[in-house]
Amino acid sequence: MAKKSKKYSEALSKINREKRYSLDEALDLIPQISFAKFDETVELAMKLGVDPRHADQVVRGSVALPNGLGKQVKVLVFAKGQKEKEAQEAGADYVGAEDLIEKIQKGWLDFDKAISTPDMMGAVSKLGKILGPRGLMPNPKVGTVTFDVAKTVKEMKAGRVEFRVDKAGNLHAPVGKVSFGKEKLLENINALIETVIRLKPPASKGTYIKGIAISTTMSPGIKIDPTYVRNLSK
Repeated sequence: MAKKSKKYSEALSKINREKRYSLDEALDLIPQISFAKFDETVELAMKLGVDPRHADQVVRGSVALPNGLGKQVKVLVFAKGQKEKEAQEAGADYVGAEDLIEKIQKGWLDFDKAISTPDMMGAVSKLGKILGPRGLMPNPKVGTVTFDVAKTVKEMKAGRVEFRVDKAGNLHAPVGKVSFGKEKLLENINALIETVIRLKPPASKGTYIKGIAISTTMSPGIKIDPTYVRNLSK
């Protein structure tokens, strides 16, 4: 097991590992346990009461965070004609069709998000083995295969987050930067949680939100009382 750094140990000493904090308390702790020299990303982790081995219990979606993510997002759009123009006007960093597909096949991957119009997906599907493992493949389930490219580009640039439960039933997503402060982080977290609750699969039985924790890029996690999360659904 890797030895913990002095700063990590100091951050850990400020957290009661046996306690389930309220979200307010946890957000008050975030600046105290953030010790990196850069503006760390704040991340939320949730343990869901689903069995992702069954297709009808996979939780997957996206949410446009009200305060964004605090970072520049390079957006690529596969489109032609009028939709290509709309994507450019909306602020997409790269827009094209077969030219971009060929460029990616040669190893270029200098973008963070990819969007495609439905009519381009036949050609874009060639990139499945390249983009799929990196989480960059356009997918209608998260709204990245769409004719409404202008709206989607703007949401991506503003900080739209895509998420998917893993094989163990865990879901991880960024919710902003430490520098955002408590109020903005709270708004982003609530938007994410409410979206996850709304996507609860009908096949999921029993407790849906089993656990939740918050951390920064470098810090230990702070466990949050899951009843807070459950109350959002009432």
